[in-house]
Amino acid sequence: MTIKARGAIAALALLAAGGAAAQDAQTGTPASGATISAQQRAAATLPPDGTRDADFSTRGFLATLADPVIRNAKGEPVWNLDAYAFVDGPAPASVHPSLWRHMRYLKHHGLYQVTDNVWQVRGFDLSNMTIIRGQTGWIVIDPLTSVETAKAAMTLVNQTLGERPVSAVIYSHSHADHFGGVRGVIDPADAASGNVAVIAPHGFMEEATSENIMAGGAMLRRAAYQFGTGMAPGPQGQMGSGIGMAVSGGTLSLVAPNASIAATGETRVVDGVALEFQIVSGSEAPAEFNVFIAPEKTFLAAEIATCTMHNILTPRGAKVRDARAWAHYLDEAATRYGPQSDTVISSHCWPVFGRAEGTGWLEAQRDNYRYLHDQTVRRMNRGETMAEIAEEVSLPEDLGQEWATHGYYGTYSHNAKAIYQFYLGWYDAVPANLNPHPPVERATKMVDAMGGADRVLALARNAMAAGDYRWSSDLLQNLVFATPDNQAARALLAESYQQQGYQSESAIWRNQFLAAAADLRGESARRPAAQSTDLIAAVATQELLDSAATRFAPERFGDRKLTVGIALTDRDEQAMIEANGRVMIGRVGALPQTADVTIRGPRLMMLALLFLKQPVAMMQAGGLQVEGDPAALQLLIDALDPMPQGFPIVEP
Repeated sequence: MTIKARGAIAALALLAAGGAAAQDAQTGTPASGATISAQQRAAATLPPDGTRDADFSTRGFLATLADPVIRNAKGEPVWNLDAYAFVDGPAPASVHPSLWRHMRYLKHHGLYQVTDNVWQVRGFDLSNMTIIRGQTGWIVIDPLTSVETAKAAMTLVNQTLGERPVSAVIYSHSHADHFGGVRGVIDPADAASGNVAVIAPHGFMEEATSENIMAGGAMLRRAAYQFGTGMAPGPQGQMGSGIGMAVSGGTLSLVAPNASIAATGETRVVDGVALEFQIVSGSEAPAEFNVFIAPEKTFLAAEIATCTMHNILTPRGAKVRDARAWAHYLDEAATRYGPQSDTVISSHCWPVFGRAEGTGWLEAQRDNYRYLHDQTVRRMNRGETMAEIAEEVSLPEDLGQEWATHGYYGTYSHNAKAIYQFYLGWYDAVPANLNPHPPVERATKMVDAMGGADRVLALARNAMAAGDYRWSSDLLQNLVFATPDNQAARALLAESYQQQGYQSESAIWRNQFLAAAADLRGESARRPAAQSTDLIAAVATQELLDSAATRFAPERFGDRKLTVGIALTDRDEQAMIEANGRVMIGRVGALPQTADVTIRGPRLMMLALLFLKQPVAMMQAGGLQVEGDPAALQLLIDALDPMPQGFPIVEP
């Protein structure tokens, strides 16, 4: 039973964490002549490199680990500090010159001094860990994604700066790469007792545990594309994630906060250090704050300002963010905190030193989001569709002189569509788009209308020869959906996607194109995601019941009614499920007055039933108490779809 219970945790962790299924590295093909020409044209439009980012990305370096490979308890590698050491010299033809430059600075790793009492560990995960010297110990802001990388980072800190305990942990926001490594820096018992302060923005726990629950299966699959998970770094492979190198493969954890911040301007003295907070919730994350470290005149911009334009809507999927609010928060940061900050740091990328430099950097990013928002809405209100707007609105030349406004993570194209969706939704008001045929049927009709598969393939080859990869992939994606076994179409579409990946300034656009190419070539593979007992324990039972209900198949349940009582003995919690031929409803709070069946046991057993679909008889043998009709309960379990295991994206 213990093994099955752990399996339930692992399965649900995929939903809660939004982890990505890994993909094997693909065999790259060379850049085409058209791609080489496109890279040359792109290089001619870029601003001068200058020396600022080269200086700022290495300034204050103290030390890094002698062994670049960070491993888990089994000895398996979860992170390689030197994975991008190959990025040096001129950009190869298979990488956008701006992205290559970006990775030259983003690849640096180690412990860096920001000011007298502030340091950052960078390059040990997707995010940065910020360290402040308190009166009695270290104040840690954003303890990375995984326990293993966070522990390695703290080892480097203590070895370099002197051994001290961690006196406080601060989560800047509710995304896992900013809290997942917390067990690598503190013992949860110290947080529970109040010996270590754990501070987060108001609403943190709700958002940290629920953001990916309902759509976790789809997000998991799409995230593999966004981050190029498992794809080998290289000139023809993965080139980072725009805001960092990649996502570490270690153990995700979560320790609940014991203090929260609700309002901008709220101040706290944490281990003798005066901190002021700026609430920016609803921008990059639904629960987020920035931190002004008053004694050191250092402003942590968390993730609303980094070395790249961010996503208004992530390609993996999420709720659309408010670009207008984001710009307002940046304006507040630039006017309230920039003028009093000698250094601006963030939870990704490298710092910006100097008050004028830092304020100007914040202002440029504010203007970037504001321009994108306003020009999208302007065109939207004169009747343009999201596709038309995305084609027209681009980074202004003067704003583009600031490298941090470039789209290494988010892009103007994707973000313009997101802003349109934020206000108007997906429908462009053209009735032909209101009720089109589904993809496979539409593709079949399109291929027939164009003269059949051979004709479409010929047209696609002509487009490829002309370097029009956008059109070739449009043609070929229809052809693959219409004739999925057409190997020539699949191979040509993979090549089209690969060339578009090479030409992408955005690291995550590159990842998506190359991941799609790998899928079409049959080069991808699935690997299990890491378990997270902490995160699963933090998910409210109501959220779990609602998530299970999204997998309920009424056609398999039939025209019957069932009431199930649930007593979670390890949590002193009671719940119930009502199911009929239409829906499955879960309620937390009390057992039903009458039930067809009642189960009693620890919550992990409920997870094993609802998420792993373990047989009722097996669960009873493992200690689950079942009162009433076990066969009726088994009917309900049989009516639940299995946990999502991935699905095709670029093929039907």
